[in-house]
Amino acid sequence: MSGGSGGQKKLSKAERLRLQKEEEDRRLIEEEEARLRAEQEEAERLEKERIVQEERERLEAKDQERRGTELAELHSLEENFLSARQWKADYRAHAKWEHYMQCDGSPDPTVPQEINTFMSLWQENKNEDIEFVIEKGNQVLNLIEKLYFLLLDTPPNELKEKVIIQYQESILELQSLLHQKYNEATERLLKKANTYADSDSGNMEVAIKDKNITFCIWGNLKKNPRFKNHMFSDAENGFDLPKTVATSDVAVRILHTHYDHISPLQCIPKLHLKVQAPESKQELTVLYDMKEEKEGEQKSGEDSDLVIEKESDGRKSAISFKDSIKIDPDENEKLEEESDKKSENVSTISGVQVAPLQVATDEKEEEIIGENIVDLHQFTPVGGVYLIDALKLPPQAKQIKGWIMVELLDVGLETYPYPPESEETEDATYPRIGVTLRLLDSVIFFEEPVVARWDSAGKQWRTDGISDIKYKMKEKQISFEMDAFYTITLLQDAHLNMPYQSWELRPNGTDELLFTVVTAFAEVQMQIKGNQCMLSSITVDGSEKLSHLTGKWTSPIDLTIALKKAGVNIFPSDYSYKYVCVNKKTLLAEVTTYQQMALVASSFAFSWSKWNLASGQDQVVFKVSEHLKTNAVKDEDWSLYMFNGQRAQRLIISETSEAFSEDLANNTEFHSTLYHLIKDFASEEAIEKVKKASCLFIDAVYQLLIATRVLTYS
Repeated sequence: MSGGSGGQKKLSKAERLRLQKEEEDRRLIEEEEARLRAEQEEAERLEKERIVQEERERLEAKDQERRGTELAELHSLEENFLSARQWKADYRAHAKWEHYMQCDGSPDPTVPQEINTFMSLWQENKNEDIEFVIEKGNQVLNLIEKLYFLLLDTPPNELKEKVIIQYQESILELQSLLHQKYNEATERLLKKANTYADSDSGNMEVAIKDKNITFCIWGNLKKNPRFKNHMFSDAENGFDLPKTVATSDVAVRILHTHYDHISPLQCIPKLHLKVQAPESKQELTVLYDMKEEKEGEQKSGEDSDLVIEKESDGRKSAISFKDSIKIDPDENEKLEEESDKKSENVSTISGVQVAPLQVATDEKEEEIIGENIVDLHQFTPVGGVYLIDALKLPPQAKQIKGWIMVELLDVGLETYPYPPESEETEDATYPRIGVTLRLLDSVIFFEEPVVARWDSAGKQWRTDGISDIKYKMKEKQISFEMDAFYTITLLQDAHLNMPYQSWELRPNGTDELLFTVVTAFAEVQMQIKGNQCMLSSITVDGSEKLSHLTGKWTSPIDLTIALKKAGVNIFPSDYSYKYVCVNKKTLLAEVTTYQQMALVASSFAFSWSKWNLASGQDQVVFKVSEHLKTNAVKDEDWSLYMFNGQRAQRLIISETSEAFSEDLANNTEFHSTLYHLIKDFASEEAIEKVKKASCLFIDAVYQLLIATRVLTYS
């Protein structure tokens, strides 16, 4: 018996061939089945795509057929912008007439004769005390605010070039005159310094706090060599003096103006609308102060440009106003392409047209910012300006044998040179001056501020010459050392609160809504009612701030100015794209969306969507929900909409979907306007409310949307 009889029987050659053939046949059958299945799946896919494409073409054709009707209906709504403009023009004229009829002696800042007479008469009065100057200064600041508001609020095509120049010059001259008056009042105060001597130290001490300035002055009457520092208890501002100064006839003034009258005049973004009314043929101009997100060569020598340059107190402002240019509707397609030019005209799908207003820059702004020089496009002064001066103490009155005698010097207010100006001491080092400043409660610093000094020769803020900065955030106090006496400001990154984390526009009554912008540092809630708006709340780290601003109704422009002044900047400038990672969108898509959102904001809530980042430059994506109640919008009530300025659609995806898709939601259609797309799913009550919305409410909503630019800075 063989040893392998218990093992597996060896297959014959014929059996092996048979098994191989069966395996090959099975493989061929499987491959054929897979091929047929793939062909069937491909055919089904192509058929599905064909059906989808045919359906899309059908919907596009349907959209094209009713396009004219929809645009005409939208145009009727857009006449609200024209009505709002006319109302504001009438209001300005009425306010001017009311001022004329009051005859209260206050000048109209828009009338050159009145404002020049006002300044000339005040210029002639030389013997005014500091209290009077402070009171009069509040009136001057009010005049400046009126002029600045008119420059921002009046459509540029309504302001002649010479009027713009006049307003700018008046602002600069009023600021210069007010500063001159503070110097004259300071000189008058110092001449009788001994009458303000403190009973304990024997030195002069005066501290005055007002809504617009804090005035502190100390006079060294005793010249005590052991003197080291002084703190104004009421103002919580103080200084440390070097020993050589402490034994001299010197006075130290800390004049804190709660406003910035030193930096070049700034202009905030604004946008007006141009609407052609079919009956009246009137036009409303759209101008937007912004620089496109990519730099290009600036055109020069255009007749429509106006450049204003005015130098005063070491400052220069250059502002260019460009007239809007009407665009042929046939150019709409070209305008949907790359918006990478510095100045671009955009025609929307309707009668509303957009043309950016461009701010001219002088040569220095085009140059690379040098070391220690503050870039005012990136940083902004917050809390005003601190003028810290060492002044020569004039001779004081003396009583001799019953006579009061005083040496009169007609030299004006003299600064005390420190460090001493001498060739021998040019390279010598001198002790530094210590300064402690109390920050205003009316402003917010989200991070440690940048301390800068004004360089009058270079017309710029600089950070050199300042050292040993110590910031106490809770106490709102900052201290530092200077190598000389300087004019100081505290700066904050202008883009700390950009990009926004989220935003929401929610109606909460008739011609009322709540506009919320959430940033990395704060939650800002603004209420709009009619043509007015107010700050509802600013929440930082769970606590509400800026109570002095909340609950006060004002115009959108005034609210914008107030928030920026308080350190809460959620209003991009024309240079902001250089410092913020923006979600770039074409002007056609962005601005047209703001317009049409404003038109329906009385009945519909809008909110931020993460898919706006994935939709490309030509499309904007946001959430929409009909909202006729005052409570918050539920997550399940939101729908996603996409709009490129010419076609609107509802998306099949939701905010929680895994990937972005441009596919239409089931049983929806394309529309030429956002209004008509929303109308497909809206109740009669909501649409009726939209039609009855106040033109002033619509305009106010639009102004805040274009000021915050939530679609590109979120």
